[in-house]
Amino acid sequence: MREHSLEIPAPEKWGEGLVSVPEAEPLELEVRLESVHEGILVSGTVDTTATGVCGRCLIDIEEPVEVEFQELFAYPGDEASDFDVQDDHVDLENLVRDAIVLSLPFQPVCQPDCLGLDPVTGEKLTESPGDTEQSSVDPRWAALQQYTPDDGDALRAAPKTEKS
Repeated sequence: MREHSLEIPAPEKWGEGLVSVPEAEPLELEVRLESVHEGILVSGTVDTTATGVCGRCLIDIEEPVEVEFQELFAYPGDEASDFDVQDDHVDLENLVRDAIVLSLPFQPVCQPDCLGLDPVTGEKLTESPGDTEQSSVDPRWAALQQYTPDDGDALRAAPKTEKS
């Protein structure tokens, strides 16, 4: 068994969409390599930082990424494997990249209660004062404003008449 601590730059941009790990961003790896009968068992963690934009208000965000991974690198044999030991070495790039990219959020937010942008003014709703004017009601639904919650109770309480 061998343990290694490495800090290497990301070889390219990892991830698509709203957040990604930019090229040359430091990757801090803690790796444990264990010799087993079938090959080399690799387990460890990677720490880095992802950058991008909030999915609701579009401000720039930066969030830490910590991912655990574990994979068996098999000795070359009859069966084809995605992860093979080659010349007594293992290539961790694909394993680490896949672990990081799969852990990135699909819809990242700057804060859990981010309300996004006001559709009329374009201002961030969490920063704007709460005294914004009431939005106009779609004229197709305007007739429903005359009903109150009490009206529904009155309709349910009204006696039903039998039809002959």
